[in-house]
Amino acid sequence: MTLGYCSRLICISLASYFLIHTFIGALVSLAAGRAVRSAERWRPAVAARRLFTLRLLPAIGLPSYIALEPSGFTERAGFGCIAAACCGAVLWMCSLARGVRAAVGSALFVRRADNGPVLALSGIVHPRLEISRDARRVLSREELEVALRHERAHWSSQDNLKHLCMLLAPAVLPFGGTTVSLERGWKKFAEWAADDRAVGGDQRQSVALASALVRVARLTRGMPQPALVRRLSGDERELAARVERLLNPEPAPRPSHWTALPAGAALFAAGALAAIMQPAALLAVHRALERLIE
Repeated sequence: MTLGYCSRLICISLASYFLIHTFIGALVSLAAGRAVRSAERWRPAVAARRLFTLRLLPAIGLPSYIALEPSGFTERAGFGCIAAACCGAVLWMCSLARGVRAAVGSALFVRRADNGPVLALSGIVHPRLEISRDARRVLSREELEVALRHERAHWSSQDNLKHLCMLLAPAVLPFGGTTVSLERGWKKFAEWAADDRAVGGDQRQSVALASALVRVARLTRGMPQPALVRRLSGDERELAARVERLLNPEPAPRPSHWTALPAGAALFAAGALAAIMQPAALLAVHRALERLIE
């Protein structure tokens, strides 16, 4: 099929993205299982940050076509190019639909929040705390204060924005469970990190927060859990583990060889980016992709 420059630009960009995303996604899938299992030995804030980075890693693939392809020419696009482009388009459409659906569902939930029990953080650009009268009624002053510190911890960490980024990023591998496991692990450790920041190592505050979690969970049992609303009780499946962790805190995890992961990954990424951005490397990758998808 013969395509004009703009049409070929879109086609080869989507095709290149799909191929690069699939390659990086396969690598992430191999590392995800170990990362999720090892996260239990990391500090919750570190675990949440690393799982978040791993989840978004496949979305960074960007083709060099725009910089290297001469403009103003019409060229043929083979079946492989068009098929890969369609797959890339489907990836983005599915992720955009997931993000829009989550944003709309969260907005509708917030509008109905005044009519039911809730204690949660909502919003992306201008987050706000939603506290219903029922929540104020069932919580003691100390429980309410520590609960608010928990939600403010989510606020300062921009967890709603991070969750939206994960929803908008294409799946690590289509029809695989890697995306779900990474997102579920991130949500778990994001809640643990907010718990830790709220109690500040104080056993009395830990007991107060555990009590607040149980009271709010009973109050909101059966209510929907929108993706972009950080409800205090979080995922009901993880509630028992959170309460147990607050009532019986374990010693801080020992540093391991994974502690050097962020610095090592940053150095590796910087070196790889510098190498890839060299004109010769860009041209080689560009030509290889074109041959692959013609």
